[in-house]
Amino acid sequence: MEISFTRNGKLFRADLSRPMDLSIVLREGLDNVNCFWAPAAAFSPVIAGSFIGSTAQGGPVNFFNVQLNPHGNGTHTECVGHIARERYVLHECLREHHFSSKLVSLYPRPADNGDRVIFPDQLKELFGAGEAEALILRTLPNDDLKKRRQYSGTNPPYLHHEAVEYLVACGVKHLLLDLPSVDREEDGGALLAHRAFWQYPHAVRRECTITELIFVPDSVKDGFYLLNLQTTSLDLDASPSKPVVFEITEISPPLRDTPR
Repeated sequence: MEISFTRNGKLFRADLSRPMDLSIVLREGLDNVNCFWAPAAAFSPVIAGSFIGSTAQGGPVNFFNVQLNPHGNGTHTECVGHIARERYVLHECLREHHFSSKLVSLYPRPADNGDRVIFPDQLKELFGAGEAEALILRTLPNDDLKKRRQYSGTNPPYLHHEAVEYLVACGVKHLLLDLPSVDREEDGGALLAHRAFWQYPHAVRRECTITELIFVPDSVKDGFYLLNLQTTSLDLDASPSKPVVFEITEISPPLRDTPR
């Protein structure tokens, strides 16, 4: 199936039969990406009297309970409710699910304190104002270990809060990255990048989201895509998510305003 859509007065085409999934498959147990000391994901069959919800164990159907922490177990999308004192939930903040997006790749740089950080000047070289509603950030080097890395206690790379302020000024509403957080693992609760992105508590951008722990295969090249951001309808600040991108092709000539 192909669709066409307009963006900034130009007409584009996308083939919906060729999705590229940027989420990490969440399995039971320890062989998963994990961060912030979250308990491992657990899947267990319901047992009630003689009933067992596992066909492998002789039951008539598979009927499993799932235990997970959205922020610590795998790809997830969060809203301002993650840091707000007020109650915000993702399914009320994220009302649309298709966005223009740009994928960029870069190496975090060493900071004076030894941390690996993404700085404003790096993003200014790769992304400009009004280019897309969503920025997808792939850190380098890129390898399959990102799908099962145990990040807790490792002080992984993060974004300088001024880099996030730049993205907000550029009109980015949805930020996706392959790191556990936009902020430092331990920052004393400052959460400067989160606060900068959502403009909390002064001018809250409640419709905006951050998606963390994605994985972008090397086969997906830097450039512009149509993003479909899929989440579950949990009444929480965050949800496991499945960001999917589609290649886009510009159709010439560009659209012109219809005379009135």
